[in-house]
Amino acid sequence: GPSPDLPDLPDLADAVPALLRRGCSVREVAREVGLSERQLHRRCLHAFGYGAKTLDRVLRMRRALALAEGGTPLSETAVRAGYADQAHLAREVRSLAGTSLTGLIRP
Repeated sequence: GPSPDLPDLPDLADAVPALLRRGCSVREVAREVGLSERQLHRRCLHAFGYGAKTLDRVLRMRRALALAEGGTPLSETAVRAGYADQAHLAREVRSLAGTSLTGLIRP
């Protein structure tokens, strides 16, 4: 099991997404929770099903989806969610979800 000097999974399951949402890089998150990037990756795989970098991408996509569902135009959604541009947003959503952002929006 995990060694006693490392944060346990419930703590990481709260801390990692919170730090990523604040804009911390994966390296900064690892340092903040006292793990190497490799250890963080393994712990995230166990807690979330994928590594911290993918978790960061998923959280950003979810921010974009919430903005788009709220009626924010896609070009503004892209910038506000942290994408370089609307094309970057479209590529990331297709890569992660296999569909377009508009295909994910609930009616």
